[in-house]
Amino acid sequence: MFDFGFSELLLIALVGLIVVGPQRLPKVARTVGHMLGRLQRYVSDVKSDIQREMQLEDLKKLQQEVEQQARDLESSVRSQMSQVQTDLNKTADEVRDSVNPDRAPASPAQPSAGSPATALSAGGEEGGRPAPVSEATAAPVFPVADAFGGKGVPADEREAVPAASPTQPSASTPGEKT
Repeated sequence: MFDFGFSELLLIALVGLIVVGPQRLPKVARTVGHMLGRLQRYVSDVKSDIQREMQLEDLKKLQQEVEQQARDLESSVRSQMSQVQTDLNKTADEVRDSVNPDRAPASPAQPSAGSPATALSAGGEEGGRPAPVSEATAAPVFPVADAFGGKGVPADEREAVPAASPTQPSASTPGEKT
């Protein structure tokens, strides 16, 4: 803190001995020692408080950086996920189109509840049964087992289905062994 040499300390002790006197000098020296101790503790407390505040600021900056990196990572994962989902949807549409070439290409908009596509959706079939459609909005469905493997066909699509000839084998329904 202060740079005192031995000669300066000796000079201060000599002046103190002359001013205070030999009887009160030990008591004054003890009091000065206690005051210097308190001053040193106070200075060290202030230093540690300042150091803690600096560390706290550094930690807050680090926390903000980590939060920003987490947000960036989340947004990049979300964008990659949406890109993969788009690619998978395109691939699924291409597979559907290649499996059912007579169907029109799927549009991005969902078909209406009364349209024939909802009665025979490729993704909504389970166990050979058509997807559930409310009876009030659905077109009448007539069974044509030979052409669609046991699935019903809406009335407006029924004309486009070729009749099965007696020489052609019938398509097996799910659950039947051929």
